[in-house]
Amino acid sequence: MARLKNSAVARRQDAAPGIMRLLTALAALTAMMLALYAAPAFARGAPESFADLAEKLSPAVVNISTSQTLKLGAPGAPVPGLPEGSPFNEFFEDFLQRQPGGQAPRKVQSLGSGFVIDPDGIIITNNHVIEQADEIKVNFSDGTTLAAEVLGRDPKTDVAVLRVEPDRPLPFVKMGDSTKARVGDWVVAIGNPFGLGGTVTAGIISAINRDINAGPYDDFIQTDASINRGNSGGPLFNLEGEVIGVNTAIISPSGGSIGIGFSVPSATAMPVIEQLKEYGETRRGWLGVRIQTVTDEIAESLGIDEAKGALVAEVTPGGPAEEAGIQAGDVIIDFDGKDVPSMRDLPRIVADTKIGREVETTVLRGGDKVTLEVKVGRLEEAEAKAEGAAKPDADQSNEPTLTLGLALGELNANSRRRFNLPDDVEGVLVTSVDPAGPAAEKGIRPGDVIVEVAQEKVKSPSDVVERVKAEQEKGRRSVLLLVSTAGDLRFIAVRIEEG
Repeated sequence: MARLKNSAVARRQDAAPGIMRLLTALAALTAMMLALYAAPAFARGAPESFADLAEKLSPAVVNISTSQTLKLGAPGAPVPGLPEGSPFNEFFEDFLQRQPGGQAPRKVQSLGSGFVIDPDGIIITNNHVIEQADEIKVNFSDGTTLAAEVLGRDPKTDVAVLRVEPDRPLPFVKMGDSTKARVGDWVVAIGNPFGLGGTVTAGIISAINRDINAGPYDDFIQTDASINRGNSGGPLFNLEGEVIGVNTAIISPSGGSIGIGFSVPSATAMPVIEQLKEYGETRRGWLGVRIQTVTDEIAESLGIDEAKGALVAEVTPGGPAEEAGIQAGDVIIDFDGKDVPSMRDLPRIVADTKIGREVETTVLRGGDKVTLEVKVGRLEEAEAKAEGAAKPDADQSNEPTLTLGLALGELNANSRRRFNLPDDVEGVLVTSVDPAGPAAEKGIRPGDVIVEVAQEKVKSPSDVVERVKAEQEKGRRSVLLLVSTAGDLRFIAVRIEEG
């Protein structure tokens, strides 16, 4: 009996290591599964095929055909039959001029893409696709062609809204949220460039928030999905089949895709589309300031720890900013509860603000935060009122500010005539600039007028010298100047040299 008991105990002891190994394996597997669930989500891989997505979305993508009647010799109407720049063009044009009826009108045609966002016939495309067109036709993938009217267009974002009158509901696509798009996400571009049917290309988002100097509200999505001529106005889709961009531009030396294409984000396009649908025009908010980037040097000159926000270079007389108490030299860091990380962010934030609203604006002034109430105006009304101003030398005093690399003189009738300076510009004239000095590095040139030094107005060369010296004694490595160039004001941080 004792032997049997001992045998059973031995078997249990022999089995113990196996059970422990099994339990250890189960624990490791559980930990791995928990780690996978707890890990951050990664971008989904490429699907095996984009066929289902293309089949679903392509019917809503259309070809936009436009025509414009031009007279021969008008801009955009080259002489037919002769290559541009031919030495015989002059004689051929003269021959045509002498024909009965003079220059015969001719039609210029162009093609682009667009997409339907409403089954009742609302279509989105680029402004440059339909600009100045006399006739616009929309060609659908099923062979249907409908005449289109322009509901509204916006050159600043290159977006246009068209309307057609279909006899049945049209296939359409939904707008998505481009703010959720991330670099590396898969995207699909569909176009109908030559009326031959849809073309589908796929790629990833290469970059976001791209500024390509196309307009004041640049915030493009960059993609390597092929966008070629004729794809302008077509949609950029995410893998959910939502439009997150309107394809609008490419960078290419040849005109073909080299993998650098740009789309207007849906977050930028949608407010414009809604306004064009409702009003036939845009209604953007207006602050009434001219702004510039806060560089590291400017931040140091202002005593700001971080180079952020939008520096107010000039305040429009009678505008919302002036009425609210915003001053030149203020740095706007918050508008309507929205952070202003950089100068280029402020125009978009203000433009999207409802006209007539009173919003809180936070500025940095003299190192302190100041909160002001601004009643937002309308940009289009301000632009309509804007007029060019007329502009009118200087006995050089040759009083130099050697630490900045320039020489200064008094403003008087002679100096105003010599440099054609406006009567309303007050300050100290720059009479000469050392080509190797700090001022020249910042683009200051003779004829510029220094209006302020370190945010204090100056009226004589000695004022400038004293203010620069005072900043130098404070340990500043650069001094902030407010400079008028041909009547336009800008802040410039100029390095102070020892001397």
